Amino acid sequence: MFSHIMIGANDIQESKAFYDAVLGAMGHEPGTIDEKGRCFYFTKSGVFAISKPIDGEPACHGNGSTIGFAAESPEMADAWHAAGLANGGTECEDPPGVRQGAIGKLYLAYLRDPSGNKICALHRIG
Repeated sequence: MFSHIMIGANDIQESKAFYDAVLGAMGHEPGTIDEKGRCFYFTKSGVFAISKPIDGEPACHGNGSTIGFAAESPEMADAWHAAGLANGGTECEDPPGVRQGAIGKLYLAYLRDPSGNKICALHRIG
C-alpha cells in the first residue's frame, strides 16, 4: 500500500544515528544520505526517510501519529527499544509488552525519536 514514509527531523545526523540503531536492531542496513541531506532506508517492502522540513520550519511530531515497524519477534522489538533508548530516544506509552488488540495479541514497544516522532515496534503473536 505504501511506497515510502518520510518524517521531519531537526538534526539529520542525530536522527540518522538513532534510526541506524533501531532499524539495525531489526536487521536493516544503515541509512544513505542523498545530495539534499535527506536520509533513506531502503527495504524490500518500501522506503523510510528522514528530512529537514522543506518549508524551513522546525520539525515536530504529528499529534496522534505513530509509525510502526514490523518486528519478527518480541526479542527483536525489545532490542529495537533498547537501541532507541541508548541512541537518544525516549520512553512513551506503556513499557514493551503484550497487548490485546482488535486483531489479536500484539507485542508492542513505543519510543519517541530525537525529533519527538512517535514510533513503534510491533510483533503479531500467533
